[in-house]
Amino acid sequence: MYQNLLFNNSEGVLRISLNRPAVHNALTLDLIREITDAIQEAGDDSSVRVIVLTGEGEKAFCSGADLKAAMESGKSAGEMLRDGYNPMIEAIRNIPKPVICRLNGLAVGAGCSLALACDLIIASEDSYLSQMFVQIGLMPDAGASFFLPRLLGMARAFELASTGQKVYAPEAVQIGLINKSVPKENLDAAVEEAVFYYRHAPTKAIGAIKKVFNQSFESNLSEILNLEMENQDLLHKTQDAAEGISSFLQKKKPDYQGK
Repeated sequence: MYQNLLFNNSEGVLRISLNRPAVHNALTLDLIREITDAIQEAGDDSSVRVIVLTGEGEKAFCSGADLKAAMESGKSAGEMLRDGYNPMIEAIRNIPKPVICRLNGLAVGAGCSLALACDLIIASEDSYLSQMFVQIGLMPDAGASFFLPRLLGMARAFELASTGQKVYAPEAVQIGLINKSVPKENLDAAVEEAVFYYRHAPTKAIGAIKKVFNQSFESNLSEILNLEMENQDLLHKTQDAAEGISSFLQKKKPDYQGK
């Protein structure tokens, strides 16, 4: 079904791996559309509790846009963003399930933006992120202008965007750009620890947290209070909330089913 990525859906975990290692998993419109379709498929599948996004090979998560393919497409930059990149980023941000980025190498340009769109980034220590757009006379896109100031503050975001400097994983953790940095040999174990937690967490509650957080910077206090109220009311009616409350009162471990 997918030509440019690997897709594995098993036991509540959907694993998506960009599969163009010969070009450091550079993004073409075909690959972008497949990522979007895979995320949407996960959203429609109630058995999926958590998504892991990574790249094939040992050097790169994603090197950004495939510039050669972009030039050959005949599309303008605006058309490519409107028809490809933007729907992909919105799909990741709007799916009511956690998306974990397994950052197994460089994440550059739109590849960096793709990583930042995920809910959790776990990286090998030798990985780095870079908004290299400026080095070819462009500005950050694919949501980077949204994510960077919110994660880092305006001054540091401007510095990274206007210089394109590399930020290696250990420093990226220190400045709040990613969640965790581990030795390369421990990357899979660290990712699986997170997968295990979210696989057994109350999925609808996680989705509601993500939904409200997405709106937190654009809302005033009253609007957030109303969003919390509306979503909490819906969560109180879920099976997982009933299980969680009952288990708390009975002092036993809850068995969440994502319902």
